Amino acid sequence: MTRFTKAELEAARDRFVPDVVADGLHVLFCGINPGLMTAATGHHFARPGNRFWPVLHLSGFTPRLMKPSEQDELLSYGLGITNVVARATARADELSAEEYREGGRQLAAKVEQLRPRWLAVVGVTAYRAAFDDKKAQVGPQERAFGDTRVWALPNPSGLNAHWTAATMAEEFGRLRVAAET
Repeated sequence: MTRFTKAELEAARDRFVPDVVADGLHVLFCGINPGLMTAATGHHFARPGNRFWPVLHLSGFTPRLMKPSEQDELLSYGLGITNVVARATARADELSAEEYREGGRQLAAKVEQLRPRWLAVVGVTAYRAAFDDKKAQVGPQERAFGDTRVWALPNPSGLNAHWTAATMAEEFGRLRVAAET
């Protein structure tokens, strides 16, 4: 794992992290926004405490535990990654309500263009903010974008103490089963 100084991480705020996408994916995972470690490395969910990659494997989406640097391999499994907001921050609470709303509009346009079977927003709070759905709960949503169905997942950040890796893997697994049918 590459170590970054605080100054290097702060400088990463200006970096753009490319999406890992293709037309017609089974599931397009959508994070809240890139963290500074993600921006510094260019790899989604790169912070060591983030549980996205372990949960993706535990839930059966990938046959092995992948590293963030192997993110492009997701496309071979029909999976991709994007974000609600492209701007990198140290914490999601640095984002404004308008950034979430605008990110939701841009995400809807992206989904309509790419046509994944499922959009999985990784963080129900981000889903609520991006799509002004204050009552949304983790699980499948009524909202759809064309033929793309939507699922709100728990945030895999290590700061999310309400969900363990095991309980997150169960929810991700429910999505995996739905995506296979």
